Amino acid sequence: MKKKTVKDISSLRGKTIFLRVEFNVSLNNGKVTNDIRIIEALPTINYLLNRGAKLVLACHLGRPKGIVNPKYSLLPVAQRASELLKKPIHLVKNFWEEHALGEVKKWKKKEIILLENLRFHKGEESNDKRLAKHLSKMAEIYVNDAFGSTHRAHASIVGVPEYLPSFAGLLLDKEITIISSALENPKKPFVVVIGGAKTPEKIGVIEKLLDIGDTVLLGGAIANTFLAAWGFGMGRSLVDHEMVEMSRVLFWKSSRQHSALILPQDVVTSDSERKTKPKVVPYNEVNNDAVIYDIGPKTAQHYQEIMRSAKTIIWNGPMGLFEDPRFSAGTECILKTLTECKGATTIIGGGDTLSTIHEKDLLKNITHISTGGGATLEFLRFGTLPGIEVLQDA
Repeated sequence: MKKKTVKDISSLRGKTIFLRVEFNVSLNNGKVTNDIRIIEALPTINYLLNRGAKLVLACHLGRPKGIVNPKYSLLPVAQRASELLKKPIHLVKNFWEEHALGEVKKWKKKEIILLENLRFHKGEESNDKRLAKHLSKMAEIYVNDAFGSTHRAHASIVGVPEYLPSFAGLLLDKEITIISSALENPKKPFVVVIGGAKTPEKIGVIEKLLDIGDTVLLGGAIANTFLAAWGFGMGRSLVDHEMVEMSRVLFWKSSRQHSALILPQDVVTSDSERKTKPKVVPYNEVNNDAVIYDIGPKTAQHYQEIMRSAKTIIWNGPMGLFEDPRFSAGTECILKTLTECKGATTIIGGGDTLSTIHEKDLLKNITHISTGGGATLEFLRFGTLPGIEVLQDA
């Protein structure tokens, strides 16, 4: 699959570009705490600006549910992006109103405009045609660089491209190329590390990757569901009971082919309020009142050994409650090991996975950091996404 990119646009000078970006970042007290997604979008933004285009940036933040909520304002995001670009960014509020069209047009070329949170209007998530047409009037060309939202059939993703010539940004093109290559022609051994929750979303991905991968390593809440499928007590740990039967099916499938599905052999537990001292126990000795918060040291070491022999590694989802330093060792081990596999193609994907990265120097040793969470999972499973399908073919 190959889509036309910004490099295929014959002339950008004087053109206004509607650029859908993925600036759905973490905030703390009105400050951006992790700006990786903004940084990853800079090459496309600079490419367009350097060729004389005016940009209308559009993105969402959180889940305001179609209501204007200052908690989800993009003002802190605009400030951080402005710092990184060393250029002013003009925030347009109430972008769905008619006056916003005039506000956008008054800015000169090479200016950057950022629309306020797209999800402040309920028509964004419902792909309202009137909103999509209104947004399309702000520009002459549409560019999607928001891989992390491209799995959603929203107005800014699939609606606007109905009215404008539509292209992929440099980041979206990079995401498609690298992940497709890893899926279609991976260097072997091919190891996949899956953690976090969202078991229903990840079950289908695991099934697909068992067909093409050599080893799938599980951690986080999804591992609890698979352990429960074996009949082991998980105490009060997060388990998706509706997915237990499907987990058993995947066990059977992995036993019928060359791939291996590996579960934790030890885990770190505490009580539901995390007041008791963390305790490492075997996977089959979790107390009835205990909660699993991380993979154990033996599991981390075992996963590390498997990863070190790999030539392709994809990691999606933390191994535990990494926000609590007492339960971050498993996730940190996976990240550290990934950065040490210098001869391998290494891909990190997932919103929560990105949140685990605090040392930006580590990023230099990773082949690709996907800005997608659910989008990465869906792309791994289906090989395409709704927002990719609407772009012009190369």
